[in-house]
Amino acid sequence: KDAETTSKNMSDVLQALKEKYGDLYRQDNVVLSGTHTHCGPAGYFQYTLFMLTSKGYIKASMEPLVNGIVKSIDIAHSNMKQGRIYRHRGELGDSSLNRSPHSYLNNPEKERQRYKSNTDKQVLVLKFTDLDGNGMGMISWFAVHAVSMNYTNRMVSSDNMGYASYLLEKDKNPGELPGQGSFVAGFSSSNLGDVTPNTRGPYCVNTGLPCDYLNSSCPVGGTKMCQAFGPGDDMFDSTRIIGHNIYLKAKELYANASEEVTGPIQSAHQWVNMTDVTVKINDTHTVSTCKPALGHSFGAGTIDGGGDLNFTQGAVEGDPFWDGIRDTLLGPPSNQTKECHHPKPILLSTGEMNWPLPWHPQIVDVQIITIGSVAVIAVPGEMTTMSGRRLREASVDTFSNTEVVIAGLSNVYTHYITTYEEYQVQRYEGASTIYGPHTLTAYLSKYRELAKAIAQDRVSELPVGPEPPFFTKNLFNLMGAAAVDRKPINTSFGDVLEQVLPLYRQGDVVSVTFVAGNPRHSGDISDKTFVTVEIYENRTETWKVVYNDASWETRFHWLKGPGRQNNATVEWHIPPSAPVGSYRIRHFGHYKELKDLRPIIKPYEGSSDVFTVMSSYYYHSQNLPVHDHNS
Repeated sequence: KDAETTSKNMSDVLQALKEKYGDLYRQDNVVLSGTHTHCGPAGYFQYTLFMLTSKGYIKASMEPLVNGIVKSIDIAHSNMKQGRIYRHRGELGDSSLNRSPHSYLNNPEKERQRYKSNTDKQVLVLKFTDLDGNGMGMISWFAVHAVSMNYTNRMVSSDNMGYASYLLEKDKNPGELPGQGSFVAGFSSSNLGDVTPNTRGPYCVNTGLPCDYLNSSCPVGGTKMCQAFGPGDDMFDSTRIIGHNIYLKAKELYANASEEVTGPIQSAHQWVNMTDVTVKINDTHTVSTCKPALGHSFGAGTIDGGGDLNFTQGAVEGDPFWDGIRDTLLGPPSNQTKECHHPKPILLSTGEMNWPLPWHPQIVDVQIITIGSVAVIAVPGEMTTMSGRRLREASVDTFSNTEVVIAGLSNVYTHYITTYEEYQVQRYEGASTIYGPHTLTAYLSKYRELAKAIAQDRVSELPVGPEPPFFTKNLFNLMGAAAVDRKPINTSFGDVLEQVLPLYRQGDVVSVTFVAGNPRHSGDISDKTFVTVEIYENRTETWKVVYNDASWETRFHWLKGPGRQNNATVEWHIPPSAPVGSYRIRHFGHYKELKDLRPIIKPYEGSSDVFTVMSSYYYHSQNLPVHDHNS
């Protein structure tokens, strides 16, 4: 499942902050906004649909996430000092593509003519410095999905946004390992609902021909064969290119940011029951939101990863086969819900499904934080390009001379938010707009109220709204405990099964395979690493860690073997800039064994042989150094 944030995360984080800091960090002034990588550990949602897609509610995922967020706030708090904030904005091309252009074209022509593109190209950067002008950090917003790594990937990855962050932090914290330096570079999601980074666009992978424009499917193989790729040769290359583009633009905007942000910091938060919002649109008409439901096109997926079943995007009629199965297993949607969601043919009437817990949230957060002349609108879902434009416009009307930015995927996850017109087309994004065709209208009304309260300094008069439930019973975990680890005869955990070569050039890939335990046995590894790449420093006669498992240059593949004999292959993609010298790769882990029929977990480590990295430009075999370094 996508890596987004959730109310339960938020409540646990706020609880921990309250215990440490009293009322300093609160519901109204803390926002959790997901970068929206699709390659993170899952299992931290409490609603049934999300638990089903993530193998349940998994404490081993949830706890490190909460602890890590709280720890990052602790570090920021303890390093707090007087400083300045600057803002700058620019445009980034060649890094995003609208993946539902047919829906976008259903928006009024007059409205579309006001914009150059069917995606938002702007990048906003906030630059943070101390009073002497030394950089402390930056945060930037750009609307693109973090799906450069596609659904075939099995490794944890922070995707294009994470790579941009990695590059900028590497620039600003020379010689430091990922996440260890003092400069923090945050890359945030925005109104990315219909925006893909796969800029070559969709085609049928089995024939090479273009996909059907209206429903993104192929004559043979359906939606699964219609996939978007690019701009690179493979998903790693594409992640690198898009991430690098975002990094370069943010770096340029950071360097040139000179407009100082001054004024008060204000915030407003409200709980809203999104199943029951009525908005007056003129003197005679009101519109309402609906109980949550997902349409048939939700089952089709997108060009960034199609569904396995025979659903297609753009379905405005149900399918008797799937509707029959749903009715038998889960029950049919009520007539009221069907009418409310029209023209969406309902696949899952999640708002009417409450076993063992509600399938979707009903009560969600709306929140705005203003930092002087910048307003950050925290949206609990994925707004499409035009939805985001309408929200920014509605907010600019209230906040004069203010830069308005949307922080997507904030606080709780509610799928997508399309415009009313896009909803009529019922592609994936419309089918996943769970509160019905007037979802955006309801949000616009609620965010206007928050903006007005901040602008008029009347936040204290805002009703808090109905608090969401936090479940402690009926949570389920389908993962089960990881099995006992086994190893080949006459080996130990950490032994090398496939050794490195003695010599590599810059640009080569080093690979080594170890006898390994299940990584799940290592528990929370936020302060540890599965992998290190180390260089031998002749001057000090010591080994120095130059890369770990958070480095872009390393890959850690854990593979289940027959008879629970598992191994781990570590790759190091040697950068062209790597210093010539002697290196080794180490692997750290834990294995589970039975002792007196009780499981015990033990640590292990292993090391490759020492190998030499030479310059890729020349090759002097007679000058090769000979090494005999002990650990």
